[in-house]
Amino acid sequence: MSESARRAAQSAARTSYGRLVAMLASRSGDIAGAEDALADAFAAALATWPERGVPDNPLAWLLTAARRNLGHARGRKATIAAGEATMILFGEERAAAEPIPFGDDRLKLMFVCAHPAIAADVQAPLMLQTVLGLDAARIAASFLVSPAAMGQRLVRAKAKIRDARIAFVVPDSDAIGARTGAVLSAIYAAYGTGWEDVLGADAKRKGLAEEAIWFGRLMAELLPDDPEAMGLVALMLHCEARRPARRDGDGAFVALADQDMPRWSRPMIVEAETWLRAAALHRTPGRFQTEAAIQSLHAQSRMTGDDLRVPLVRLYDLLVELAPSAGAAVARAVAHAEAGYADAALAQLDDLPGCATYQPYWAARARVLWLGGDERAARTAASTAAGLSDDPAVRAFLLGGGAFRAAATAPSA
Repeated sequence: MSESARRAAQSAARTSYGRLVAMLASRSGDIAGAEDALADAFAAALATWPERGVPDNPLAWLLTAARRNLGHARGRKATIAAGEATMILFGEERAAAEPIPFGDDRLKLMFVCAHPAIAADVQAPLMLQTVLGLDAARIAASFLVSPAAMGQRLVRAKAKIRDARIAFVVPDSDAIGARTGAVLSAIYAAYGTGWEDVLGADAKRKGLAEEAIWFGRLMAELLPDDPEAMGLVALMLHCEARRPARRDGDGAFVALADQDMPRWSRPMIVEAETWLRAAALHRTPGRFQTEAAIQSLHAQSRMTGDDLRVPLVRLYDLLVELAPSAGAAVARAVAHAEAGYADAALAQLDDLPGCATYQPYWAARARVLWLGGDERAARTAASTAAGLSDDPAVRAFLLGGGAFRAAATAPSA
């Protein structure tokens, strides 16, 4: 197989999967059917592009092939209907070659996935799969459920959208507020997945963090009076600003306390603070504003040397109150331990259910146990955390005692 053809197909899958699914499903209302048609189109591309060459517009080629697959599946026979479909196809092909406009079909698809008829626990995972192309196994790991269970939930949700004929539109102002939280959560979950791939070596996650930030800015533009949309942008920018410093020259993992601050992106930090201040003017605290404030304090503490452990504890307590989750609870426990309350922090971790395979839990437990003076148990927890990580640099960091020297801050799920 031609390497250039393979790269072109992979690039189209990574950068345009969600847009293509949204275009295909917006008319049929059948997400699963759109995904099947697109999968066949990608298979056809891999079979024909090496021989015939990569088309000038791979996106339009894939859209054409997928639309034909959908047409064959539905068995269209009427000449008028076929003519109408052809005109629609030509219009969409032209659109595929143009820059993505504000409020593109992917955003519509995200709001479809956040419809009240869809179970709340599957809305964000559904967006991650249909819009951003993540597979069920990776999504399941993020939401602490089995891949089989997640796969079943996603199948049922897609069938619900098809059978209920949910409209592929951005809801009006009266309905948009009820769906915004799920959309923002999905964007952040996508960012967290991209954030883990520090070096951009995973083709499935390459560019995902940048795409999530783009979606976050789009949401803030769509909802200029929503402080949580602003808070999400601030949060992602604060984390992304430190990306260059999270690995040293040899590729080794570097915790926040040891990072080379000149490698941080000051423009991103400044922009993050601007978004955070704008959100604070609304005086309506929320999850993403609180998480952004936490990241802001972490950065401020490193840059100024100020001891901000007590206000950090208060913010983490507020976060768990506003948006309880395993990630938030684990991060709060570490903050309490850092502030001198290791026994209370360990009790908090002991009370968390369902974390046996949750890697951040064991990394946090190692840090908390170390701060509490139980070195043997801390090393055991660190070893467990290393075994649950698929990143060699993180494993080396944990096995080398890195969790004992300094805690690493990460986006909390």
